[in-house]
Amino acid sequence: MAKATFLEAIRQAQQEELERDDSVFMMGEDIRCNVFGTTTGFVDTFGKERILDTPISENGFIGAGAGAAMVGMRPIIDATISSFLYPAMDQICSIIAKSRYIYGGQAKLPLVIRSCMFYGNSNAAQHSDRPYSMFMNMPGLKIIAPATAYDMKGLLKAAIRSDDPVLCFEDSTCWTSKSELPDDPDFLIPLGKGDIKREGSDITVVAVAGAVPIALKAAAMLEKEGISLEVVDPRTLVPLDRELILQSVRKTGRAICVDPAHQTCSAASEISAHIAEHAFDALKGPVLRVTTPDTHLPFSPPIEKPLYPSADRVAAAARRLMNAEQPVAA
Repeated sequence: MAKATFLEAIRQAQQEELERDDSVFMMGEDIRCNVFGTTTGFVDTFGKERILDTPISENGFIGAGAGAAMVGMRPIIDATISSFLYPAMDQICSIIAKSRYIYGGQAKLPLVIRSCMFYGNSNAAQHSDRPYSMFMNMPGLKIIAPATAYDMKGLLKAAIRSDDPVLCFEDSTCWTSKSELPDDPDFLIPLGKGDIKREGSDITVVAVAGAVPIALKAAAMLEKEGISLEVVDPRTLVPLDRELILQSVRKTGRAICVDPAHQTCSAASEISAHIAEHAFDALKGPVLRVTTPDTHLPFSPPIEKPLYPSADRVAAAARRLMNAEQPVAA
């Protein structure tokens, strides 16, 4: 096992699956140029027939990917930025999510749509969205949102092998993180299997994507105050490892959901509702959410950065749940 970055994990996962299965191919804007380092050497190795540059038309090339998947190919579609999924909403929601259902299982859609979430770096309102919660509301789509390079590689390989469409949301705040990556070409992390990133006894913190390192930082801060956080990373939002979350909450009796997306109808909201419905008898206090306010994101760094979850905000919510002397609302 060698240590590698989040982006290197993506590259390795794609390369291994391209080598393993001739039906796997890639398409997207400028992927032959290796813009983010996830397709290094792919054109030379696999040829232009399997590494396809596309026009700047998400509706067009994501629709083409859907057609290719229906006839037996396994496209990996690089949509670059998550906000760019919006022009292809009709293809994603009306065709990709629904076709297996409306054709009674006669059509399969084994495709992966990758998109990065570039927030927190002054990309302004049209390029900073974290829209995974919108797609959680659409049946027929699987959704992964890894926070570590290890999880990224294992989940992406599993997604490419899945016969269902998978949206892969890649949090750019995790790009510099490093993990030991298995060399086994059959290393997979099953979709729908969460992970406890840190064990604790006082509060369960369910953290999504880039909120995971924030929650771990808060846990380290609060350990000095005698507050023990258990950090749960769902890794997959659809299907969601609901039982793992409930097991943790039943152990700690308290829960905080941390999510970089906007609060209303967020992944944090769904997880909070599930906890309230199925583990209410174990709760010692309210389920709290630490999210981004329901506002578009400004270009200005001093205004933008405080909007997102932070270790300080998570710690404040934890102190509130533990009945600190000066509780602070999340």
